[in-house]
Amino acid sequence: MPYFDAASSAPLHPVARQALQASLDEGWADPARLYREGRRARLLLDAAREAAAEAVGCRPDELSFTGSGTRAVHLGIYGSLSGRRRVGRHLVVSAVEHSSVLHSAASHESDGGSVTEVAVDRTGRVSPDAYAAALRPDTALACLQSANHEVGTVQPVAEVAEVCRAAGVPLLVDAAQSLAWGPVEGAWSALAASAHKWGGPAGVGLLAVRKGVRFAPQGPVDERESGRVPGFENIPAIVAAAASLRAVRAGAEAESARLRALVERIRGRVVELVPDVEVVGDAVRRLPHLVTFSCLYVDGETLLHELDRAEFSVSSGSSCTSSTLTPSHVLRAMGVLSEGNVRVSLPVGTSAQDVDRFIEVLPGIVASVRSTLGAPAAAAGPGDSAEFTVDSLGRLCPIPVIELAKAIGHVPVGGTVTVLADDEAARLDIPAWCEMRGQEYLGEHPAAAGTAYRVRRVS
Repeated sequence: MPYFDAASSAPLHPVARQALQASLDEGWADPARLYREGRRARLLLDAAREAAAEAVGCRPDELSFTGSGTRAVHLGIYGSLSGRRRVGRHLVVSAVEHSSVLHSAASHESDGGSVTEVAVDRTGRVSPDAYAAALRPDTALACLQSANHEVGTVQPVAEVAEVCRAAGVPLLVDAAQSLAWGPVEGAWSALAASAHKWGGPAGVGLLAVRKGVRFAPQGPVDERESGRVPGFENIPAIVAAAASLRAVRAGAEAESARLRALVERIRGRVVELVPDVEVVGDAVRRLPHLVTFSCLYVDGETLLHELDRAEFSVSSGSSCTSSTLTPSHVLRAMGVLSEGNVRVSLPVGTSAQDVDRFIEVLPGIVASVRSTLGAPAAAAGPGDSAEFTVDSLGRLCPIPVIELAKAIGHVPVGGTVTVLADDEAARLDIPAWCEMRGQEYLGEHPAAAGTAYRVRRVS
């Protein structure tokens, strides 16, 4: 069964499995002890730290191992903010950061700090000028991911790092999605990553803090991991994480080119074979193994279930697959369609045959889901009513958009359709539908129940 969700968690790399099994017998003792078993464990830990530091591009004594990538982000943000508390309590983040960063920002704000969220363009990319404009005299820290976890867009980290350096503000980079493909360029100050993203075992994160960066660990500390991360190190898992990182980086150039070609095939063929689909994210400045597209008139949860039945494991940023039924914050920030969203992220070693079979089965699955939901099969014809209202209250995505697509045929060119909806996804998907279908979005206003969205027919 093809597994196409490496952005969530990559399969355990064979080198990681071998290293984990070998180090279970040698790395169980306390590396802080001076007896034989402790010294052996210390050697394993030091070698893993050196290998990981080489891959990151930092000194071994600048790198600490944590219990997860999320933990590395939290420690990095809180420690950096605390280390610069005399400067101020202002934090800058992008609107498309991983939830671990945004949750930290929300916690900081609830504790009396201030946060500026930098917007992105329709590809999900930030502007260095926007970061420069967000920095203030009281800015203690800025955060920027190296590449987006949902759409694959690579961020201009080096340029933003230079902007921050000129302002005297440290930059923390979440490199979880990109570290397998190469080091993060630029004068970043701190970096976080997660081993299970590159085929290492879960439960290992990396936190690198450059020398000279003011950093004050929060909470009780001990003598381990330079005082930044308390607790006994999981040496077998750390050894496996470092070994797998070295292994994937050794073959990264060739595998990157191979997977990029496969992703390019998906990007091109999906648009050709599936009507009303939008491929999102930057087409050029992107991760080599990841592609995301959204299908109009499709229930994301049903689409993923049908793909699973066809033996394809993929992910989604669609609100229809979320327990909160709210759109992906990444897709919302980009202003693109969230309904029927599919994220394909190919693990190392993915075959061309599996990709071709995915492309072959996808159009039929999308057509079947659309048919079940009663989606319009053709473009709207002429209408004779200047205004038309659709009541989609109490109905979840993609039904409000499907009803809008049907209703647009009831009005002539220049006429308007008002959609009444209380599903949060409609706020994103109706404007996205208008852009995809060349209709004019007139805006929204509160209604007696829910929200009224107005659309003018242009063609």
